Amino acid sequence: MTTQRLAEGETAQAPHAKGRQGLAKPLRTLLDTSGLIAVFILLFIGLSVLIPDFLTSRNMVGLLLSVTVIGTIATTMMLVLALGEVDLSVASIVAFSGVVAAVATTTSGSVFIGVMAGVLAGGVVGAFNGFVVARFGINSLIATLAAMEFVRGLAYITSGGDAVMITVPGFFDLGSASFLGLTLPVWAMIVCFVVFGVLLNMTSFGRNVLATGGNAEAAALAGVNVRRLKIIVFGLQGVVAGVAGVLLTSRMGLGDPNTALGLELAVISACVLGGVALSGGVASITGVLVGVLIMGCVQNAMGLLNVPTFYQYLVRGAILLLAVMFDRWKQTRRARG
Repeated sequence: MTTQRLAEGETAQAPHAKGRQGLAKPLRTLLDTSGLIAVFILLFIGLSVLIPDFLTSRNMVGLLLSVTVIGTIATTMMLVLALGEVDLSVASIVAFSGVVAAVATTTSGSVFIGVMAGVLAGGVVGAFNGFVVARFGINSLIATLAAMEFVRGLAYITSGGDAVMITVPGFFDLGSASFLGLTLPVWAMIVCFVVFGVLLNMTSFGRNVLATGGNAEAAALAGVNVRRLKIIVFGLQGVVAGVAGVLLTSRMGLGDPNTALGLELAVISACVLGGVALSGGVASITGVLVGVLIMGCVQNAMGLLNVPTFYQYLVRGAILLLAVMFDRWKQTRRARG
């Protein structure tokens, strides 16, 4: 009878234990994000107090504009990392898409054709990366490292090795047009955060991405087409990088094959700092947003303080290292939990 009562007690407690385990993961995610938000608030207050020109309206607008490229691309890099992959080719895609847009606009005289050509170029490269990774099982780090060099070379070939001047005035409106005091690149970043936040949190697509990043074999057994999912995610990454490249080219007024060097590391740093696990399966759109803003605030503060460029490299490298160490700590804590 004692054994029976013990078994009944275990059975009665099992649902409660499962309930606690079910609540544990969202609670951990909330605590991680809340902690990151607290860090951002303290950083923002500190910079506002210590740097006289930091909290001016002009600098705030400039701060938002300065993170548009990183922030826009981070929304899809989040999905790539959540999938358990990585994309090192985004900077080259930005440069290539901008050059293609500049050449197509100048040649055709049509802003629409130029924009479509630039975005399509980015999407094709992204989908190709996804195909190589999914079809041939090549490590995404190696595949996109090769694409980074290959696509940068395409940018130089397309531009003839030099910057491409744009002769159609309407193209410049893409980077300067404003609504409610915010320019089009800022609105593009906001739209990306909303769209991909909804995709990640409220659709089966987002759940499949997280499930695949957590355990690709289990996701495949559950009916997820892992190959197709990877191609789609990398394709989205290419499209968004293409949009960022076109808008950046409009702001600069020319298509430069040398632009966006090192951008991929800044984007990955923002994502990891925002709680996206490098091992896959964990991502938060709110965390990525805060990570982008932290990176932007630090960069903006260094600019206001006239910190030499080579010291800025040290700071950015330190942020990336701290973000990876933080990610490793969270993985260890989850494993122990």
